[in-house]
Amino acid sequence: MRQRQALQGARRARDFEAFVAGAAGRLLHAATLLTAEAPDDNPRARRLLTLALAHTYISWNRLRGEDPYDRARQYLATRFARAAWHQYGGLGRARTHPGAALAALAPQERLILVLRLYEGVAEEQTAALLGLPVERVRTICDRATTTLLQPPRSPAPAVVGAKVAPS
Repeated sequence: MRQRQALQGARRARDFEAFVAGAAGRLLHAATLLTAEAPDDNPRARRLLTLALAHTYISWNRLRGEDPYDRARQYLATRFARAAWHQYGGLGRARTHPGAALAALAPQERLILVLRLYEGVAEEQTAALLGLPVERVRTICDRATTTLLQPPRSPAPAVVGAKVAPS
């Protein structure tokens, strides 16, 4: 009995190590995009990844045909949303790295954009995961995409030495 359990534990560890070797890089990149940290300095993203992988390992035996990558990605997204909610009083603005690709977006916009465009999750699945209507997910994704594609307008340059005539 003990030998069988030891063999199952070793097989479980090998399977999980193979999963981590194949999926950790993509999950870390997704976490880095979510946290809007620099790719070379991303402690929050690494913590998110560690928590997601630990959660996936704990539930490894219960997956039974379910994709472990989907489970890890789902936990990563919900953990990020929960942390942003508690830390910033909702999915409002968060401190980000100014050079990060998605730094101009709010956490909820980043989350939806990463799930929809980077991970390729369907609108319906994203809406179900976040507890939002599909139309709201579509609107937020469109707004975030527009924000990224159209740089903010800078104020008009001031004319030096010009005098305004009194009225």
